[in-house]
Amino acid sequence: MQITLLKAKLHRACTTHAEVDYEGSCAIDADLLDAAGIIAYEQIEIYNVTNGERFSTYAIRAESGSRMISVNGAAAHKASPGDRLIICAYARMAEGEAQAHKPHLVYLDENNEITHTRNAIPVQAA
Repeated sequence: MQITLLKAKLHRACTTHAEVDYEGSCAIDADLLDAAGIIAYEQIEIYNVTNGERFSTYAIRAESGSRMISVNGAAAHKASPGDRLIICAYARMAEGEAQAHKPHLVYLDENNEITHTRNAIPVQAA
């Protein structure tokens, strides 16, 4: 059986641009993509913490060191500069393989600087 698990996450990325007239996708600083293990043209899910929008697109590389997070094309209507986003990539794998899987979790500040990384989400306490 194949199951889908979280592969990578950029947590609380700050939208820097929303470009309706740019070819669709989400441009993400190459350093951030590399830190999370997300590759160019990989499908991503974006969860807008600011306004509640949730949508799918694909990642493209933005200039390294730019700290750019640009939501482009039709999706630009779902995010504005300053919005905080959770950007996720998922992977399908065999159930046995999933037992050893560790996602790449990258946590960002308001300037899209990496504050820390993890490979597990802490247990949520009651």
